[in-house]
Amino acid sequence: MIVVLKHGVTPDKKKQLISWLQNLGLRIHVSDGEFQTVLGLVGDTSSVDMDLVESLEIVDSVKRVTEPFKFCNRKFHPEDLVVEAGGVKIGGGNFAMIAGPCSVESEEQIVAVARAVKASGADLLRGGAFKPRTSPYDFAGLGAPGLELLKIARAETGLPFVTELMNIMDLDLFADVDVIQVGARNMQNYDLLRELGHVDKPILLKRGLANTLKELLMSAEYIMASGNERVMLCERGIRTFDDYTRNTLDLAAVPMLQELSHLPILVDPSHATGIARLVPSMALAATAAGADGLMIEVHNDPIHAMCDGAQSLRPDEYDALARKVRDIRELMI
Repeated sequence: MIVVLKHGVTPDKKKQLISWLQNLGLRIHVSDGEFQTVLGLVGDTSSVDMDLVESLEIVDSVKRVTEPFKFCNRKFHPEDLVVEAGGVKIGGGNFAMIAGPCSVESEEQIVAVARAVKASGADLLRGGAFKPRTSPYDFAGLGAPGLELLKIARAETGLPFVTELMNIMDLDLFADVDVIQVGARNMQNYDLLRELGHVDKPILLKRGLANTLKELLMSAEYIMASGNERVMLCERGIRTFDDYTRNTLDLAAVPMLQELSHLPILVDPSHATGIARLVPSMALAATAAGADGLMIEVHNDPIHAMCDGAQSLRPDEYDALARKVRDIRELMI
């Protein structure tokens, strides 16, 4: 249930109403906008008399929320969420370019790529220290030493970085990480999601390989209901019957998610296609679709990459793409 207050309500009257609703056993999510305040009521609202609440002088309207997700619901939070990570703002009109290799391989590699993407205008660096791999024989990342190399790249370039957490047991290692990524395979790891709800860091939540948008939003709800509302969503392609691309990029998810939720939505065309030559077209399409940012894999030597070289752009290719993305953004403003 949401309660919309009239414009100009005094803080005392708002506080009294919130206290009364809390005494009914409800959690109250407050969204203060420029022209109105929205109170999101979370919990068993069956005992709330809608007519009584709506009759109050300070209340403009009362509505039932039928969707199972509450905290990430745009009805609860009409204005776009702006997430800040290492001084970079994402969402609410702030477009972020995240770029870097699939996995951290060496100090030379990650620093070189970081410098290259920074020169092309990237806002954040991506790089996997812990990698979930389909085969147990594939390179699964450097682990904790990889995190230290990402910190070196950050110190060299000033780029905050995004990296994936796979196991709750490794959470302490991520104390100095700028953005924690939850990968597609962990989207419904509810124990991990609950724990990230207690972390004071932005979370980048990727859509699962075969998950619906509602399931993605419910996973975001796990994090937010546990206390961390700094969540960003990422569309990275889903598994379909197609056998020519790695996944199928669901670009319709961008406007649909923006209609359903106030959370920033980014697009990863690298994992979606799995083919480097297709990444620029899909990145531009995602930008035109209204995404709040792009997450693109860039490697200085893709042929010899230890992970996902086939979908990685070279630095010069990324530079050309970044210029085109900026051109589209200018046309959209």
